[in-house]
Amino acid sequence: MRALSLVVILCLILAPEARAEDPVQTAQTLIQGQIEAFLQNDAATAYSFAAPGIKALFPDKDIFFAMVKKSYQPVYHPGNYAFGKSRAIDNGAVVYQEVLITGIDDKDWTAIYQIARQPDGSYKINGVQILPNTASKGI
Repeated sequence: MRALSLVVILCLILAPEARAEDPVQTAQTLIQGQIEAFLQNDAATAYSFAAPGIKALFPDKDIFFAMVKKSYQPVYHPGNYAFGKSRAIDNGAVVYQEVLITGIDDKDWTAIYQIARQPDGSYKINGVQILPNTASKGI
């Protein structure tokens, strides 16, 4: 009985550490990491955040980086950004995260990121939709 009590106490003490990470916080950390890589012109690091489906479309970090520079300029070099609304679905398997961006040209944008949990449990950026916008529309 004494051994059982010790096991129960250890489980209660260690339970917070065993808890899975918050998918929304994980998504925000990924997005912030990728934006920081873009700001430093670090194509390899920026590419490392991309999901396999994105990598299949852009099989090389330089091709990916050129696409982002051309088509996602506000994400590539934001003047300022903040996280907006988020939504996790399927028990956190997919997270939609709104990012409100002011571009270096002072235009406002909304980027909606899709972050997907991978088979190994990690999360990767599965896509971004960017819209010219001045106010949050929600997800």
